[in-house]
Amino acid sequence: MTEEIAHSIVRSSIPVRQFHDLGGVAAVAVFPDRRRMATSSSDGIVRLWDLKAGHMLMELEGRGPAMRDMALSWDGKLIASSDDQGYVIAWHGDTGRQLIQAFQPNPGSNRSCPLDFFLDGTTIAAGSYNATTLWNTETWQRKDTFSHTNHVATCVRYSPSGKLLAIGTTSNCIFIWDPATKQSIASVEYASSQGPHSTEVMLMWTADGTRLLSGDWSDVIIREWDSSTWTQISNIWKGYTYTQSPWRFAMNCGGTVIAFPTTDNRVRLMRLSDRRTIAIFQHSDFPCCIAFSMDGKHILAGGKDNKISEWAVPEHGWSQDTSPNDRATYQVSWRLFSIYS
Repeated sequence: MTEEIAHSIVRSSIPVRQFHDLGGVAAVAVFPDRRRMATSSSDGIVRLWDLKAGHMLMELEGRGPAMRDMALSWDGKLIASSDDQGYVIAWHGDTGRQLIQAFQPNPGSNRSCPLDFFLDGTTIAAGSYNATTLWNTETWQRKDTFSHTNHVATCVRYSPSGKLLAIGTTSNCIFIWDPATKQSIASVEYASSQGPHSTEVMLMWTADGTRLLSGDWSDVIIREWDSSTWTQISNIWKGYTYTQSPWRFAMNCGGTVIAFPTTDNRVRLMRLSDRRTIAIFQHSDFPCCIAFSMDGKHILAGGKDNKISEWAVPEHGWSQDTSPNDRATYQVSWRLFSIYS
């Protein structure tokens, strides 16, 4: 038996530390400078935190409604968040200056928009009902639109190369779009035990872009797709209990470990190479959002308990992940669906 396989599962119910937010935490992301963290909350505020000192640096006010999805540009210069009325607001990542007053990618949709920045930060993708739009982050004018009629976008995610945009929807369907050619590359559909139009599909690319992972809260499954054929390779994880709570997962920057919530209010860490669980952390309630630190040595999780809990990742889970040279975090920014209802 190898040393790697012989490791016991690390279990903990006591976080290394906790950050106390003023609202239910909807999204959490770590800046590429490793020093700061951003959270969006049910009280309509995006907060920036000093990860070393543990205190809050500033508050960025939204329109009032709960801030849900959130995205950071890869250089940390831009922050964008959407609220539960479908409006998007953007700020400068260093100064907190608001860059644009709220705009609605799909007026009248009244649904939070999933967001993701292009590699160089010049474009942001905003998903909505019937379409996903690309916006220029300098002029804040609409650039292109990809129509997906009768499909509500729940996650948008650029591939690591930036050549493809994956769009997850409520209708058990994933669309793959080439923003450069404005061509639809593929549409992937799968069956859900809860029936059609019943789930919120969330997405994450592997570091080399050869695989796309999808997860949904109706079946509590993480599926693995081959990005060359767009066929399903396997189920990385299959849960045992249906959950009506938003369900999200994260990947460390090296693409070696994923973290995801289970329906017993735990965060489970799994090594992708052999699909072995390496750690289980007990959260105070359902962990609605998860992110890795930039060096992969810590995991951050937040929920309706108004806290962000931090745990230490076992060394055999991060020893080969100390050079973050891909995305800022392989965090899936879930658009929360009825989390505060």
